[in-house]
Amino acid sequence: MSSSSSSSSSWSRSKFLDSVFMIGQKEVTRILILFLGLTASCLVLYKTAYPLQRLNVNNLSSLYASPSSPLPNINSSEISQETAKPKISFKEILENATTKNNTVIITTLNQAWAEPNSLFDLFLESFRIVQGTQQLLKLMGPYYINYGELNIKHVVVVCLDRKAFERCSQLHTNCYQIETSETDFSGEKVYNTPDYLKMMWRRIELLTQVLEMGFNFIFTDADIMWLRDPFPRLYPDGDFQMACDRFFGDPFDSNNWVNGGFTYVRSSNRSVEFYKFWHKSRLDYPELHDQDVFNRIKHKPFITEIGIQMRFFDTVYFGGFCQTSRDINLVCTMHANCCIGLEKKLHDLNIVLDDWRKYLSLSEHVQNTTWSAPMKCLED
Repeated sequence: MSSSSSSSSSWSRSKFLDSVFMIGQKEVTRILILFLGLTASCLVLYKTAYPLQRLNVNNLSSLYASPSSPLPNINSSEISQETAKPKISFKEILENATTKNNTVIITTLNQAWAEPNSLFDLFLESFRIVQGTQQLLKLMGPYYINYGELNIKHVVVVCLDRKAFERCSQLHTNCYQIETSETDFSGEKVYNTPDYLKMMWRRIELLTQVLEMGFNFIFTDADIMWLRDPFPRLYPDGDFQMACDRFFGDPFDSNNWVNGGFTYVRSSNRSVEFYKFWHKSRLDYPELHDQDVFNRIKHKPFITEIGIQMRFFDTVYFGGFCQTSRDINLVCTMHANCCIGLEKKLHDLNIVLDDWRKYLSLSEHVQNTTWSAPMKCLED
């Protein structure tokens, strides 16, 4: 009796547990179905509110940066002048570069002359090794030396194209790009070609503006090597002072063979009127460059009427390949004039700097100096 009762009791508990298990399975299944239904509903609602977009692999930056904080452009060469630093006016650059007597040194530059190891590099190198011109520049970078408290930069480089401006900005502080939308001035401009003439007259127009703003200036071509401080050799009087291809002994004689590559001009009503007249005269001589037009107008009555005083530099101090300086102990600048072609200029100006370095290494002055240059420039 007791055994039968025990077996019946065990069977009843087992059946009860099986029933509970089956009930539990059904409840779990129902819960799972309910959960999956809710999940599907949420996905539908999310897709409606935020439709899926196809990933654009070319615009991955949008995944990592908001519009208010775009990824920086790591290619510094593509940064514009306006983005890199605030653009300042030409007048502000001149004001930053002026000397105590309101004089600035100005040169012009295009891409051909701005390329590495081209004329601009030689121009800067001449300043680096120049004797007695340390006060002319606050130098920075590979070509520059910092001369203590001297912070005034007197050389302004006017760039005729974007590439020249970018290279200038790598090496110098006072660089300014002028608008030349009508003509591409970036390439080498062969002497007296139409683009060369346009470039020369754009220079005269620019220098007129400098005078109108009240600045005195020394204009120097970039193919002129500065060897000594030229300021002590400027005439104390004279509104307009100009270098020569050939100097015949009299600084007042306008029949000297002039060269516009190096000029010193004081700002005055006389000099402004003269430069305006000079620039306007290009229309009377459309096939001539500025230097030849100057020779045509220098004896005109208008020049006498405005009363401008002209002086012309001795080639002993301001020499060139047309007439080299006869005394290396006195020379201030050497110009690659009477030389057509960039490669020839580069070759012979490197020789000039080599001669100058040798001279500076000497312990005493030398007599009867003969320059090794020009060489290739004589081949024309």
